Amino acid sequence: MKTANLFLAIAGCFAAVSAFAEAEGLTDKEIDRLIGRMTLEEKARLLVGTPGCRDSLSHRTEGAAGWTCALPELGIPSINLADGPVGVRIDPVPSTAAQVVYDEAGVPVGTLAGDAAEGAPTRYCTCFPSTTALAATWDRDAARRQGEAMGREARAYGIDVILTPGINIMRNPLCGRNFEYYSEDPLLTGRLAAAVIEGIQSQGVGTSLKHFVANNQQTGKKVNDARMTQRALREIYLRAFEYCVRKAKPWSVMGSYNRIAGEYTQTNRELMIDLLRGEWGFDGLVLTDWTVRRPTAGLLEARSALIMPGDEEIVREIVETVQSGTVKESVLDACVRDVLRLVARSLTAQGWSPSEPDLGAHAALSREIAGESMVLLKNERDALPLKTPQRIALFGATAYKSIAGGTGSSNVNKAYVRDICDGLRDAGFTLDERLRSLYEKYVAYQNEALDRYPDCPAWQKVSYHRTVLPEMDLSGNPELIDRQVGACDAAVVVLGRGSGETSDRVVEGDFNLTDAEHFLLERVAAACRRTGKRMVVVMNVCGVMEVASWRELPDAILMAWFPGQECGDAVADLLTGKVSPSGRLPMTFPLRYEDLPSSKNYPHVGQTEGRNFDYTLYEEDIWVGYRYFTTARREVAYPFGYGLSYTSFEYDDPEIRRRGQGWELSVTVRNTGRRAGREVVQLYVEAPEAEYAKPEAELRAFARTGLLQPGDEERVTLRFTDYDLASFDEARSQWRTDRGAYVARLGRSAEETILSVPFRSGSAHSWRVRDLLAPAGPITPMQVERAR
Repeated sequence: MKTANLFLAIAGCFAAVSAFAEAEGLTDKEIDRLIGRMTLEEKARLLVGTPGCRDSLSHRTEGAAGWTCALPELGIPSINLADGPVGVRIDPVPSTAAQVVYDEAGVPVGTLAGDAAEGAPTRYCTCFPSTTALAATWDRDAARRQGEAMGREARAYGIDVILTPGINIMRNPLCGRNFEYYSEDPLLTGRLAAAVIEGIQSQGVGTSLKHFVANNQQTGKKVNDARMTQRALREIYLRAFEYCVRKAKPWSVMGSYNRIAGEYTQTNRELMIDLLRGEWGFDGLVLTDWTVRRPTAGLLEARSALIMPGDEEIVREIVETVQSGTVKESVLDACVRDVLRLVARSLTAQGWSPSEPDLGAHAALSREIAGESMVLLKNERDALPLKTPQRIALFGATAYKSIAGGTGSSNVNKAYVRDICDGLRDAGFTLDERLRSLYEKYVAYQNEALDRYPDCPAWQKVSYHRTVLPEMDLSGNPELIDRQVGACDAAVVVLGRGSGETSDRVVEGDFNLTDAEHFLLERVAAACRRTGKRMVVVMNVCGVMEVASWRELPDAILMAWFPGQECGDAVADLLTGKVSPSGRLPMTFPLRYEDLPSSKNYPHVGQTEGRNFDYTLYEEDIWVGYRYFTTARREVAYPFGYGLSYTSFEYDDPEIRRRGQGWELSVTVRNTGRRAGREVVQLYVEAPEAEYAKPEAELRAFARTGLLQPGDEERVTLRFTDYDLASFDEARSQWRTDRGAYVARLGRSAEETILSVPFRSGSAHSWRVRDLLAPAGPITPMQVERAR
């Protein structure tokens, strides 16, 4: 009798798993019936993350960020979620998969975690270029292909949801996490992030759009109240989220730690219910960011359904909250439904089995995207591309230990990092032997001196604990620089900067150069000028740095960002001309840090309380990045959208026409130079003035040509809607596109217009929205008027 009951119970369990495997056919009614069978404790457990399940309907992928709770008696498996802004973050150990256990009669009696098969491959993942670098490609196709590759790796290793993309706006260059965000502009951010989401989810793997919203600083981020006008919130900080939710439909959204409108985002009903679900139509799961506790009842009421990573105390709190009547069970059921719908779509519920991704093909893609992302900031005397073979005086510690990516959740456990020195050598350059020997000894010394985890596994030294080296101080032997430059054909100096989610950056010695770096650049430049040699600077850095004080020293400057695991080869591709640079800056480089309006309202590292820690006033309002500098006519080092090429392009025959609820602008782009290359066409629109101030012009569309040979041309079409043109009218709580005369500016940056095309909107358009998320305290927003 007991055996028969056990058989029936397990048969029912696996029937439920089969229902989950029919993910597309699992209706809300079927989910509701399943919820009806659940006890209050089972519902509570489903909303609380677990350390991982080894003995239930699931599989375990070591190194995943978290797991949902399995309910084997109901056939509900555990699914896993992994970090992944630039690649799937899991531990590189052989995969394990759950195995069904049968009795002597062939009846299934449970599951066990399976051991890895002998000879099973190590599960390395591909480290793609930093998200900022991806944004610098201005290439939606590249973003989608990267997403597809990440999705294939997640699928192979059994990851159900990748916690990506992060799309907070770069309001200030000192944010320690900027390297894993996209841009200062919401349109560029939203378009590329949506493509990543679509790419990942095309592989049957979910995404988690983050960090919702205004997580723009690391200092105080767990308590900070981001205080801004509703216009700034809508136009700058929410717009990319809105586009991704409406266009790409991510399976889940992750709430940020900080507060908005005085309330923690994860318990903010206006944000999570009224805006995200009511206005934007989001129908997926909202989950919390990791480890920080928020009031349980508030999470449930805001439908932040999955609490990560979770513990038993939270399970008890959920049960008690419902039993006491503080939260209605119908509210709890809505949260449970969100989790079940996600689980039903997962790889695990579909019957996942391990496989091997094509890491070689993905490494080639990473190298390609890195090459597309690099921005040529300067190129005088035709310094680049460098001819091979040549003898190179290669300076800079980061040349010999290069930086693939930032630290924190964006770490990817890759098999290797290609250093710049190796990439140049393999590309045919001969590196000065004395410099190579000196730097290799310095790198070895610094590795030992800075290694805080000397006993960690070797794979961790490539990722989690890979040291970022300070520059070697050569001021004690300046003649060394003179001799080695004189013995070589050209000099290359590599600057390095690390960054991570645990801290913001500082101005001195980080945003600005160190004394050792200044000395190195000045001495190499002087030696090159005396001997007629070319000098190239490669910036293997996290993001914006001060360049105005030293950019006149080298002949060429290449912004390489964090280019991923293929760093050295990708840099070599650009320096040799194998790839013609086509990257464009996704943010503005100011002359000085103090020129940024947000510099007046940003915390300092080490701050523990007060203004800019407990709360931050976004007094710059909508005037973020180029919107401020172009409108106020303030000089910058390099403008948003800027980037040089090894060839030249001509624009011709622009035509704009009305198409449905928007506009379509076409222009012919011709390669007029002597090398093949790609062009990024940027469309900025100048809107008619209104009773509220508007920027001089705003990015409203962009496109990237194919590879054009000399003399080739391509007809490029850019599309934008009436809604894309809208500004937020805070007084009326509505989006507005005004009637009147507009100017479409086709350009190579926010400041360089190639062609202007006037057009007229014969009628105004408006979209009324609820009056939501007013700041918790007074704001005095900056006033900027268009220069006349």
